[in-house]
Amino acid sequence: MKFSHLHVHTQYSLLDGAASIKGLYDKALKDSMPALAISDHGNMFGVFEFVKEAYNYKNDDGTLRVKPIVGCEFYITTDRHRKTFSKEEKDPRHHQILLAKNAQGYKNLVKLTSLGYIEGMYSKYPRIDKELIHKYHEGLIATTCCLGALVPQTILKHGEEEGENEFKWWLNIFQEDYYVELQRHGIPDQEKVNEVLLKFAKKYKVKVIASNDSHYVDQKDFNAHDILLCINTGEKQSTPALREFTDDDVNAKGKRFAFVNDQFFLKTTSEMSDVFKDLPQAIDNTNEIVDKVELLNLKRDILLPHFNVPANFKSQDEYLAHLTWSGAKERYKILTPEIEERLSFELGIIEKMGFAGYFLIVSDFIKAGRDLGVFIGPGRGSAAGSAVAYCIGITNIDPIKYNLLFERFLNPERKSMPDIDTDFDDEGRQKVLDYVVQKYGKNQVAQIITYGTMAAKSSIADVARVMDLPIAESRAISKLVPEKPGINLKRLLHAPFTNKEANEGEKSLEEKEQLQPDDIENTKKLRELYFKAGLESKILHEAEVLEGSVRNTGIHASAIIIAPKDLTELIPVATSKDSELWLTQIEGGSIEEAGVIKMDFLGLRTLSILKTALQLIKLNHDIDIAIDDIPLDDEKTYQLYQQGDTNGTFQFESPGMQKYLRELKPDKFDDLIAMNALFRPGPMAYIPDFIDRKHGKKQVEYDLPDMEDYLKETYGITVYQEQVMLLSQKLGGFSKGDADILRKAMGKKQKAVLDKMKVQFIEGATAKGHDATILEKIWTDWEKFAQYAFNKSHSTCYAFVAYQTAYLKAHYPSEYMAAVLNHAGSSEKITFFMEECKRMGIKVLGIDINESQKGFAVNKKGEIRFGFSGLKGFGDNAITNIIDERKKHGTYSSIFDFAKRINHRAVNKKAVEALVYAGGFDCFEDITRAQYFYQAPGDVQALEKILKFGSIVQTQNACSTNTLFGELEMPEIIPPTIATCNPWPLNEKLEYEKEVTGMYMSGHPLDNYKFEMKHYNIKPLADFIEFKKNIDENPNPQRNFRLAGLVVEAQHRFTKQGKDYAVLTIEDYSGKSEFMLWSEDYVKYNNYLEKGLIIMIEGGFKQRYKGQTYNFNIQKLHLLDTVKSTLTKQVNIDIAPQFINKEMIEFIDANVKANPGNTTLKFNIIDNRHNYKIGLYSLDKSVTMNDELTFYLNENKDIELSVVTF
Repeated sequence: MKFSHLHVHTQYSLLDGAASIKGLYDKALKDSMPALAISDHGNMFGVFEFVKEAYNYKNDDGTLRVKPIVGCEFYITTDRHRKTFSKEEKDPRHHQILLAKNAQGYKNLVKLTSLGYIEGMYSKYPRIDKELIHKYHEGLIATTCCLGALVPQTILKHGEEEGENEFKWWLNIFQEDYYVELQRHGIPDQEKVNEVLLKFAKKYKVKVIASNDSHYVDQKDFNAHDILLCINTGEKQSTPALREFTDDDVNAKGKRFAFVNDQFFLKTTSEMSDVFKDLPQAIDNTNEIVDKVELLNLKRDILLPHFNVPANFKSQDEYLAHLTWSGAKERYKILTPEIEERLSFELGIIEKMGFAGYFLIVSDFIKAGRDLGVFIGPGRGSAAGSAVAYCIGITNIDPIKYNLLFERFLNPERKSMPDIDTDFDDEGRQKVLDYVVQKYGKNQVAQIITYGTMAAKSSIADVARVMDLPIAESRAISKLVPEKPGINLKRLLHAPFTNKEANEGEKSLEEKEQLQPDDIENTKKLRELYFKAGLESKILHEAEVLEGSVRNTGIHASAIIIAPKDLTELIPVATSKDSELWLTQIEGGSIEEAGVIKMDFLGLRTLSILKTALQLIKLNHDIDIAIDDIPLDDEKTYQLYQQGDTNGTFQFESPGMQKYLRELKPDKFDDLIAMNALFRPGPMAYIPDFIDRKHGKKQVEYDLPDMEDYLKETYGITVYQEQVMLLSQKLGGFSKGDADILRKAMGKKQKAVLDKMKVQFIEGATAKGHDATILEKIWTDWEKFAQYAFNKSHSTCYAFVAYQTAYLKAHYPSEYMAAVLNHAGSSEKITFFMEECKRMGIKVLGIDINESQKGFAVNKKGEIRFGFSGLKGFGDNAITNIIDERKKHGTYSSIFDFAKRINHRAVNKKAVEALVYAGGFDCFEDITRAQYFYQAPGDVQALEKILKFGSIVQTQNACSTNTLFGELEMPEIIPPTIATCNPWPLNEKLEYEKEVTGMYMSGHPLDNYKFEMKHYNIKPLADFIEFKKNIDENPNPQRNFRLAGLVVEAQHRFTKQGKDYAVLTIEDYSGKSEFMLWSEDYVKYNNYLEKGLIIMIEGGFKQRYKGQTYNFNIQKLHLLDTVKSTLTKQVNIDIAPQFINKEMIEFIDANVKANPGNTTLKFNIIDNRHNYKIGLYSLDKSVTMNDELTFYLNENKDIELSVVTF
C-alpha cells in the first residue's frame, strides 16, 4: 500500500522544524512515496524551493517521482484584526492545515498567508480567521489537522457536542475536500480526540487520513530538534522539559517548551502502516488526496509592471527607440555609422527579447531621481556596456568610447531579464524608492526576504550554549573551524584532506576549500573531538545535523521587486517591523523564476560624499560643478594619483594600491580603469608587468598581431572579460553568443564547457591561419586569467566615480575632506581622516558657536570645523535654533549675548553644558571652560547665572513689547560677574571632550607618539582586553604584552594587612584598562602613578598555581618619551632601488653624524620584479633614534619600516 505524508514541517517552520527539504525528498524517494506535502507554520517561505526540488527527480517518462503538494499550517484566530490581549484573556490561536488542490487553491493559499502577515500579525504569529477562510477556500483541501487545531481543541475543552458543531462548520465549507486527520504520537488527549473524530467521520461519511506531525527527518534527529527548540526559546537543555502539547509561547515556571516524545519524524510507509494497522484505509486515503492534487510548477515568465507610453506611440519598443535616438543626438552630436549600427543592434535585441519595458522603467525612476536632486552613479556592472542605456540616461559612461559590452545582448538564447543595478546617495535612495512606490502602488512594490542560516561556527556556538558547555570551551571549538566564507561543517568532519586521499569525483578540503596547513591541523583537532566520547563530541554531532537550519529572516539590503498587479495575486508576501514595505516570502535567488522583476537600489556612501562636497563648494566658492562633465585629463588629479595621496577617495585608497599608483604614475583615465580591475580581486600578479610595460622597461608584446587592437590599451596584458570575449570572436570566429558562453564558463570554472570551447577556438583560429602552438598558449593564459576575470564596464564606472572624488580632493581639498568626515561614521574613521587632513595641511578645529554648522563645514580660512551634530544628545531643535539665530542677527559676541538670544527650551542647560565641554565657547577668551562650572563659596554655579541672566533679559524684552503703550524703555540688565578659578588640566579637558563627542577634540595625548605605537610592538588596549577576556581559549595564554597610554587614574589603596598597593588606569586610542601594582612594584614605580603621564607597560600573564586564573604581571614601566632612545636596537629600512635618491642619502648621513648612539641601520634594497633583495648594514656608524629621523622615515611613503627592540 502506498502512503504519502501530508503534514510536514521543514526548517522554514523557523526554529521549530529541523528537516531540510532535500533530506525530506531523499527519504520520500527511498521509501517510494508518491507525494510529499509542505505545511510550515503560518508561512510559505520554503514552498518555491520545495516544488523546484521535486522537479530534480523524474522517471524515465519525464513524470515526477514524488509529487509536491503545497500547503500551510495556518494560525487561526477568532478576529485577525484584534491585537490586544491580557494574561487572563489570551489570543485564541489554533492550527489549521490547508493544501492546494489546484492553481486556484495555490492562489488562495498565497492570499491567506499574505493576509496573515498584512492584517493578522500578532507577536510572531501571522494569523487568519474564518472570515478569510470562507472568502478564499476555493481549490483548497482542509483536514481536522493536529491536536492544536480548532476541532480537537473544542472537543477537549467544550465537549463532543460543541466539537461536532465546529466540525460541521468546516465540512460545510470544504465538503468533499474535508478530511478527518488522525495522528498517533502516544499522547492521551490525542487518543481521546481520535475516538470522537472517528465517530464524526462515520456519521458524516468523511474519509479518514493518517498523518504524522513531522518536524525532523529521522528519529535519531530528535535530540537535535530538541536543541533547536531550546535555541528558539533561549533555554538550556538541562532545564526540565514541559512535555505536553503546547505552543512555544506557553510559559510554565521552571519548565521549557519541548515536544512530547521522539515520534515527530518522517516515518516510512511501513512504520505508518504499523501505527495504523487497525485503520489501513487511513493510509490508503492519502492516495485519494494525492490524486486530487494537480501538479504545480511555480516557475513563471517574468511579468513586467505596466509602463504607460505617450498616446502617439504604438508600443513600448517604439517609444524606447524614440528616446534612444533622441538621446543619441544629444550625447554624440554626430551619429557615425558605428554608433548607428550599435544602437540598431541593441534595439533589435531588446525588441526580440521583450526588454523594452524593463529599460523604460529603469530610465523613468533614474530620471525621477535626478529631478529630485538625488545623486546617481554613472552605472554599475555590465549594464554600463549598453549604448541604449547610455542614450536614455540610465548610465553616464559611453560604452562605444571605452569598448564596453553588455553580455546580455550577446546571447539572445538567455531568457532572463537584464540585471541593471543602480547606485544612489544614501538619502536619495529612499526618495527614489518612495517615487517607485507612489508610481506603481504600495501593494505592487516589495523588498526581498533573506534567510539567516546556522553556519558552521554559529551552529557549534548555539548547540554548545544549549548543552551548557562553558563559553571559553565553546569558543575554543569554534576557533578550530577555518575562517572561510561558506565553510561546511559536514565536509570539515568527513571530506578527504588532500587530493591523494580523495576518491574519484570527490574534492578534497585542500582543493575545494583551499585549506592551508594550519587550517588542516585545526580540522584534524576538530575531528579528534568529533570521534572521541564526551560532551564536545555530542555537540559537534548535533551541530552537524542543525548546520544550515534557517534561524531567522532578514531584509535584502538593496533588492526590491515591482509587480504588474497586487503582489498577493502573484506571490506570498510577509511583513517586517523593520520596513514599511512588504517582503516577499521567496528569497532573491528564486524571485525572478517566480515571475516578478528584481532590481537593486544600492546606497553608495561615496555619492553622498560627492553630493555634500559640491554643496560645500557652492556655499564657500559660489561655484556649481557639473561633476559628470569634469575633464578626464586634469593634471592636478593625476598628480594626486601619482603621489598615492588617495586617502578618502573611492576605490584607490588602500596602502597596497597607493604603492602601485606611485610606481605606475597614471596619466590617463585608461590607467585607472585597468588598475581598478587589476587590483583585488583582479590578477594582481600582472601589475608589475603592467607598470614596466607602461614605462618602457619591458617591451609590449602580443602573442598574435591581431590581438593588438583589443590589448593595446592595457599594454598587451589581458585585464578584462570583454577583451577575452572580443578576441574569441576575432581570432576563433566565435559568435557573440559563443563569446558570452565562454565568459560564463570561465567565471564559473565549467571545465567540460571550456574543454569543448577550446577545441572550437583552436579549430576556428587555425582556419584563419593562426599557429596552433601559440593558440594553445593563449587559451592557457585565458584559463589562468579566468579566476580573476573582471568586468570592464563595472571597472570603468567605478574608476569614473573614483576620479570624481580625486578631482574634488585635488581642487577643493578642504570641502572634500569635510564631506568625507561628515560621512565617515565611526570615531575611529573620523580620527583617521583628521590625520589625513593634518598631513594635507588642513586644520580640523573643534566646535565653535560662531562657525560650526550642523555637520563638518569649512570656514573662510579653509579650515574644517566640527559640526554641532557631533555632540551627544544635542538635538536638531537646538542646532536649528543656534544656526538660524546666527544667520538672522549675526555672530554671538559673548556668552551673555548667546544666553540673551537663544531659545532656552530648544537649547536647554544640558545642551549648553555639552557646548562648554566640547570647547564651543572657547572663542570667548575671557572665560575658561572650568569657570562655567565653578561655584564660588556662597555663590551659584556660573553657568546657571549666565542662563538665568538670558532668561530675565528675554522676559523683560517680551514685557516691554507687549504693553498698551508700545515698547517701553527698560533699564539695562547688567551681566553677572563670573568668578575666576584655575583652568582644567589638559587630561581633564580631553576627558570631557571625549564624554560629549566620543573623541578628543583638542588633540590626543598620544598623537606625538605615533611612531612608537606603530613600530615598538605596542598593542592596542582593545586587543589586550579581548585577549584577557578570552584567555582560557588561547593556545598561548602566558603571552607578553607591550602597552602604552595616558594615565587617567591612579588610586593608592591599602590591603587588609595595611600594605600599600595601587590601581593604575591607562587609556589609548582604542580603550582603557586597569593594572594592579603590588608591594615591590608599588614602591618601584610610585613615580609613575600620576595623572597625565604617558607611559609604556611591559608584562605578561601568569598563573600563580595551576588551574587558577591568569593574572597580568607588570615587568617594567617606562615613560613613553624614553622608548625610542633606550629600546631601539636596529631599524630595518625596506626600499625599492628606484626610490633611493640624493636627498635621502644626504639626510640620513647628516642625521647619523649629528646623533651618534647604539642603534644600527639596515637597508634592504628590494626588487620585487626580479625577486632580488640586498641587505646593507651600518657597521661602523650607529645612531640614537631622534624625532627628526623618525618623522622623515614615517612620512616617506616609499619606505617600509620595522624596528628591532632590546
